[in-house]
Amino acid sequence: MNIYTHTLLISGAVLALTACGQQQQDAAAPTLPASPVALVYPVTTTVNQSDNFFGTVVADPYRWLEQDVRENPAVATWVDAENAVTFDYLDTLEDRNLIKQRLTQLWDYEKFTLPTKEGGRYFFRRNDGLQNQAVLYVQDTLTAEPRLLLDPNTWSADGATALAEVVPSPDGNYLIYSIQEGGTDWRSVKVLDVNSGATLADTIDWVKFSTLAWHPDNSGFYYSRFPEPQAGAEFQALNFNQTLHFHKVGDSQTNDTLVYARPNFPEQMMSALVVAKRYLLIYLSVGTDAAYEVAVQDLTDPAAQPTLLIEGFANDYNFIGADARVLYATTNNGAPRKRIVAIDLDQPELANWREIVPETANVLADASLLGGKLIAEYMEDVKTVVRLYEPDGSAAGTVALPGLGAAAGFDGTPEDTETFYSYSSFNTPTTIYRFDVASGESTIFKSPVTPFDPSNYVVSQVFYTSKDGTPIPMFLAYRADLNLTNPNGTPTLLYGYGGFDIAITPEFSIANFAWMDMGGIFAVANLRGGGEYGKAWHDGGRLLQKQNVFDDFIAAAEYLIANGYTSTSKLAIHGRSNGGLLVGTVTNQRPDLFAAALPGVGVMDMLRFDQFTAGRYWVDDYGKPSENAADFLNNYAYSPYHNIGSGVVYPAILATTADTDDRVVPGHSFKYMASLQATDTGPAPKLIRIETRAGHGSGIPTDKRIAEVADSWAFIAHHTGLQLPERYGQK
Repeated sequence: MNIYTHTLLISGAVLALTACGQQQQDAAAPTLPASPVALVYPVTTTVNQSDNFFGTVVADPYRWLEQDVRENPAVATWVDAENAVTFDYLDTLEDRNLIKQRLTQLWDYEKFTLPTKEGGRYFFRRNDGLQNQAVLYVQDTLTAEPRLLLDPNTWSADGATALAEVVPSPDGNYLIYSIQEGGTDWRSVKVLDVNSGATLADTIDWVKFSTLAWHPDNSGFYYSRFPEPQAGAEFQALNFNQTLHFHKVGDSQTNDTLVYARPNFPEQMMSALVVAKRYLLIYLSVGTDAAYEVAVQDLTDPAAQPTLLIEGFANDYNFIGADARVLYATTNNGAPRKRIVAIDLDQPELANWREIVPETANVLADASLLGGKLIAEYMEDVKTVVRLYEPDGSAAGTVALPGLGAAAGFDGTPEDTETFYSYSSFNTPTTIYRFDVASGESTIFKSPVTPFDPSNYVVSQVFYTSKDGTPIPMFLAYRADLNLTNPNGTPTLLYGYGGFDIAITPEFSIANFAWMDMGGIFAVANLRGGGEYGKAWHDGGRLLQKQNVFDDFIAAAEYLIANGYTSTSKLAIHGRSNGGLLVGTVTNQRPDLFAAALPGVGVMDMLRFDQFTAGRYWVDDYGKPSENAADFLNNYAYSPYHNIGSGVVYPAILATTADTDDRVVPGHSFKYMASLQATDTGPAPKLIRIETRAGHGSGIPTDKRIAEVADSWAFIAHHTGLQLPERYGQK
């Protein structure tokens, strides 16, 4: 998830397809593959624990598995026992090693990130192919030889210490970078002298969910932190009382200046942004919704203090630039799909805002003000379209993109005449382009040379109808030579997320591409709850409307079956974080529809999610089940942990999580799997794969990623009957 972070009409004809899909599914009821080994699950101890929610007593017999694996030896013993069963099973899958070998080949090509330009220098990351962590480089000019600055591969023996955020100073002489240890969300922040390559003594600790922003005079930077947690509670305790600080380069953290705090509102978060090398913007939030209060401080005025510019946690604001005393921002205030406005700081009231670019039929995903132009990135049925505007809002052309895919970037300051953007699609690895604002020309800055030909794969988009008649878009990607006329369908992996206003765009993933390379269809359903069509789309899949997300995903599976792409015996589903919740829920609601399920780092206990680390922020999407009876009844009805059906035949399930995931704590998956294994759900395996020194997703070393993907794809290949092509070699 990035759980923190940072929507249509009924058709009788399509409803008939759903009914047809049900008939085809029943006619082709799957015969589950035999397990390669006789599975004997660990016997998990239960406890006499229950809670009373508004008069309903809910048992929680596996509550003890919520405890931190590093702090409780019994939980550690359980993890070891579960992993032993899982890896014994995976070892018997005959295609597993071939899949891992091929996946390693596909992964082994040069990859680049978008560059950041400061002080005339270009900072970017590069992975030569199989390095566990990408390496940070700087180029002094566009044509200069890149110079290595930081290699996190030297920081730990297992490659699990990662370089997280990197922000160069405005003059390009320093950069602040953060270190992520073992996948945790906690960060330690350091300062690097770019000229000498030396890391300074400065160290900032207990940073989490923080932006890093330099003061325009290069003297120091802004960051957000939480109080130091009690020993042993670092990966479990709820996060409260975040504060904003300023650190002067060369000083000790103990001397840092407190810039902003709200001690009377401990639940509020705050982050800093410096715009136009003049204004400090402080974003205040109370959850995962993009709804902010915003304070502003003019950094050119020594006497100025932060003052509230926007009150009320009602709307989203992204400040993109400034011209003297006028700030430019994108917002959904008065425009659910967003617009660009200008706010004069001398008369900042809403009535005085000027609309520069009005709301369109498509969602405005991002915008930039640079080189005398406004560059606006839109989602048009989830695909990226980039439009140019003059500062007065008049149209100034478009940026041509290579195809049906996703573009991002276009960062810079109003003085910049060049910017950079990335483009990729399900069949096209990320290429970095330089865009000349004056000429409108795009040229390649960094381009990968891949061990595969993207033209051998096709990407298409279809629309299907959900249970309530809402049209839902879905991408399909597969090899161009794939035979789609197989009467029993093709092994298919259906992915979904559906939450937190996050749009799942057609971006490249080596893991997903590998499934296509194996001969399968990769499908992505753009479910309600996401950000694909603006606020109404998000609202349509959260809180008391959350069931719409599950209905959308089930309808996607039925569409794929009804239209001959696949069948129940060949359909696997996958999702991570909020998507793991999705997979767990639809497996409970329609276990007959799938052959295999991969719930990753899922939110599985929907009654206690807000009791750990960042979980309390998720109430914007999930509600407050311990405080609100309607939220309790809603969540209790779909919570994966609480709705496992006894005496029902379930598909094969391989859950994945990690011991240092402090975003969605692993206790969610531990409790879910313990309950699943103790319930009569048929003969297919119910397994959990628990990674060590890995977190929610970011910073995971390449070798761990390859190993997990190979295990997951081997598992679903076995249970969907996928036969590897000849190029994978002999078993």
